[in-house]
Amino acid sequence: MTCDRLVCANCAGPVNEGRCAVCRASRERLQHQNGLFAGLSPAALIALLVTLVAVALLAHQTA
Repeated sequence: MTCDRLVCANCAGPVNEGRCAVCRASRERLQHQNGLFAGLSPAALIALLVTLVAVALLAHQTA
């Protein structure tokens, strides 16, 4: 999950701006929870998946 669209319940501002201490704490917590592919957009993940499938098919055909 990203904090792009999250709204802070404390200050009603976007969490990614970090306007208050609650926003900053939530943003830090989310950044530590994110994994390897968390920063990629869904479109980038789909493109990566399609590329991996294409490489697997090519490897299977040449073997």
